[in-house]
Amino acid sequence: MNCVKTINSEICIDLDDINQAKVVYDSVSLEINTAPDYRSSMDIELNGKKIIINIHANDSTSFRASINSAIKWINLSLEINKLIK
Repeated sequence: MNCVKTINSEICIDLDDINQAKVVYDSVSLEINTAPDYRSSMDIELNGKKIIINIHANDSTSFRASINSAIKWINLSLEINKLIK
């Protein structure tokens, strides 16, 4: 039986401009850096107008949960940014 030992992924999100990327990064980095990391961990980088999220998980369930959380936080940040413009 093949069992997943670990799952590692790098997700690169290319935003419209550097300012938007910085706002999203500042909003999301606190969430990522304080998220519980019992079975998975995430880190975030800002590279120009790109946000790079690295996910390291011990199983597929925690991997999926990490991706869902990151997407939720990014979408929320973008939606709030639209409202205040």
